[in-house]
Amino acid sequence: MGLTELIGALKEKGATVATAESLTGGLVAAVLTSVPGSSAVVRGGLVVYATPLKHELAGVDAELLAEHGPVHPDVAAQLADGARRVCKATWGIGLTGVAGPDPQDGIEPGVVHIGVSGPDAAEVRTIGFEGNRHQVRAAAVLNALDLLRALVDQRD
Repeated sequence: MGLTELIGALKEKGATVATAESLTGGLVAAVLTSVPGSSAVVRGGLVVYATPLKHELAGVDAELLAEHGPVHPDVAAQLADGARRVCKATWGIGLTGVAGPDPQDGIEPGVVHIGVSGPDAAEVRTIGFEGNRHQVRAAAVLNALDLLRALVDQRD
């Protein structure tokens, strides 16, 4: 299923989507809104690049951030939930990771956590990508959309 088909499937189901993005800085929302007609399904997005904003805007648990830092699978899950809640969407996508070129808090570049949360479905994937900063971010976007597609397809 391509991007246009994903938007069509969401529209057909009367579903909406929102994002809370860290390492991708709004790229997932930008890709989603590049499709004509996407305004029927894309509610909005939060760019929560700074760690405090993950808590302040998306509602990620402050203790989780203090204990594990911003790059953690549970942070991705809570970002997805926060996107759904704040933007009042059916589906939420949350991304956090290290794009590089340098490690962050001992986590190597290329580690990405992607969370998707929806009605009766939620999943987090941790993926390691090779490449430069641009390649890691692009791969994160594609994988986030693939995960959303998979979960939307399961709800037929």
